[in-house]
Amino acid sequence: MAIKSKKTKTKTASTAKANRERKEKKILLEKHKDIARIDQESKRTHGWYVRVRFKGTTHSKFFSDGKCGGRYSSLLAALAWRNEIEATLGKIRTDKHIVTVSHTTTGVVGVRFNEKLHRYEVSWVDSQGKQGKTSVSIVKHGKQIALAKACQIRKEKEAERLVA
Repeated sequence: MAIKSKKTKTKTASTAKANRERKEKKILLEKHKDIARIDQESKRTHGWYVRVRFKGTTHSKFFSDGKCGGRYSSLLAALAWRNEIEATLGKIRTDKHIVTVSHTTTGVVGVRFNEKLHRYEVSWVDSQGKQGKTSVSIVKHGKQIALAKACQIRKEKEAERLVA
């Protein structure tokens, strides 16, 4: 039966502590979608601000370092709250930025009407971040069918990006 020395226990404990500190530092240095660090010395405000936008509404909450027990604990609380809110709202959890604000006359994000060339133009961003574009002719298909085809293409490309 081997007896562990006090020195070995101390070494193991210090190694575990060092590993835990490395993990904490890594999480603190990573970027987290919808979470921003607030450090305002003049107002003595330190913590993480979470802002989740979905279907036109914004849900936000501030996680103070003082109330949560430190910088790392407040970040973990902020991450947990963000994930919980997204699940409650039905928002898909992803670190990719998904743009859903439409400034288009068609009412569909990524589909625009080109009056000059008589076509609907479809644009998207693939899973590697590269932009893609195609168009559907109104002369060839008619206005309603061309719009329907353009919307279908956009929907397929968006689904491909979210799956990848």
